[in-house]
Amino acid sequence: MHKLSFGDRVFDFVNALIMIVLFVVMVFPFLHIINYSISDFTKVSGHFLLYPRGATLESYRAMFQNPNLLHSIFISVARTVVGTSIMVFFTSMAGYVVSRDDMLGIKYIRKFFVFTMYFSVGLIPMYLLIQKLGLTGTFWVYVIPGAVGVFNMILIKTYVESLPKELEDAAFIDGASDLYLFFRIIFPLSAPVVAAISLFSAIGQWNSFVDTQFYNAMNPELFPLSYVLYIALQSITSIEQFQLDQEAMRAVTPETLKMAMTVITVLPIMIVYPFLQKHFMKGMLIGSIKG
Repeated sequence: MHKLSFGDRVFDFVNALIMIVLFVVMVFPFLHIINYSISDFTKVSGHFLLYPRGATLESYRAMFQNPNLLHSIFISVARTVVGTSIMVFFTSMAGYVVSRDDMLGIKYIRKFFVFTMYFSVGLIPMYLLIQKLGLTGTFWVYVIPGAVGVFNMILIKTYVESLPKELEDAAFIDGASDLYLFFRIIFPLSAPVVAAISLFSAIGQWNSFVDTQFYNAMNPELFPLSYVLYIALQSITSIEQFQLDQEAMRAVTPETLKMAMTVITVLPIMIVYPFLQKHFMKGMLIGSIKG
């Protein structure tokens, strides 16, 4: 057994103290939001809530009475599923292509992709391009611009390069094409990194609202949940704006509705993330360890 020195004990104590402070700073505010959303507004004194007071789900019942909220949830789910699927499909194929050292001009192609990570065209040229492509005011503006992610492509490339070259050689000897090799061998073996980039993309799609503000601000039927939350936190001052029935209007306040909407927006990510955390960590460490 290794005996801890005084310095080791001090380090462990300081490290534990820092972790506790970070936990309190990050978890307690969200705990307050949850407790506030399920508390009776007549019993909330305005102080920090460690537990709900007069527990009630009226705020959530009232929120789901609003058809606009249900439609925004559908838009968020649709853009998350469709956008993530398309991104994984095209990005994984691009990552496989740039991993091929025998491809003509591959060094320049790699530099071109890396260049786009550091330099962008800017907001106005991007908006003009989206407008010329006819994507403004459509659902596809959420999907097509992010169909290929360079960072995710580099993760795929690094993972493919770590796979045994003998698999490719054996497949080519048996007469396999590049498409067959990718879809039947490379892609199934890349499940960990595919899960990691899927998580990156899904979180980004679910939380995104800036693209809605730029391209679909005049189309309420295309508002995702995150943008509805953004509007609620910025401008809602009365419960009449939520289109609720009279019973719900007597049981809630604008603040409890905002808190409930915040929980509804964040909860799906909180549920999904723990199941994919190991893939997230593995994806972040891809290429950092060789052996």
